[in-house]
Amino acid sequence: MDLGFMLKKFITFFIEPYGMVLSLFVIWFILSNIKKVKLAKISLSLAFGLLFLFSYPPFANFLISNLENQYPKYDYKNDVSYIHVLGSGHNGDETQPLSSKIGNAGLKRVLEGVIIHKKIAGSKLIFTGYGGREDISTAKMNARIALALGIKEEDIILGEKAKDTQDEASFTKKLVGDKSFVLVTSASHMPRAMILFESLNLKPIAAPTAFYKDKFRGIFRLPNINSFIKSQVAMHEYWGILWSKLKKLDERLKELSHQLY
Repeated sequence: MDLGFMLKKFITFFIEPYGMVLSLFVIWFILSNIKKVKLAKISLSLAFGLLFLFSYPPFANFLISNLENQYPKYDYKNDVSYIHVLGSGHNGDETQPLSSKIGNAGLKRVLEGVIIHKKIAGSKLIFTGYGGREDISTAKMNARIALALGIKEEDIILGEKAKDTQDEASFTKKLVGDKSFVLVTSASHMPRAMILFESLNLKPIAAPTAFYKDKFRGIFRLPNINSFIKSQVAMHEYWGILWSKLKKLDERLKELSHQLY
């Protein structure tokens, strides 16, 4: 695993809800032990404040809905040659059945891809995602689910070296060129994925799935772990979108610099 990828993951941990709250509790503990009472109280208050905010259902739903409402569900009317299903992690525990080796979001992505594939004669399914610390890649694990659902092996293309969405986009660019294709990923991840794919002049047609959003059920709701998870997912995407835009801006500035000099 390259240093840049590891560094990105390390920084990401500390700017997402779980990392922020945990870091503030650690800071509180340290400050308390060195008798910095005022600063310790501020740190503790921030920790509990963020914990409440990210666990509060209306706030978490607001964060995730702003992402998931950007692209409507797929209408199954496009005639394309490729359907790209993005990877979402897996585990290699052989004591578990195949259906349990892929997370909820991953299963929904594969299922949506299979549904679309079966409605488009002659189409190919692209599965991407590297193995991480597992012996088998996410791409191959997703393909096993598709095969179990009746998809022919010759209709599946694997990109097993893609570590992130940028790598997945680069892999697909070599296959589809300037042709339109269906892009399947979680609804919360779709805005960032579309930015990355379109930055390579690709023409993805969004097919969001694995939604987290819920109907508004009033402001008098107790904090809960499911809402915290929603906030974690949403903030991961917001930071990812910001990073993608900053990279694009940096590339544009470099182009202008070369043109001027």
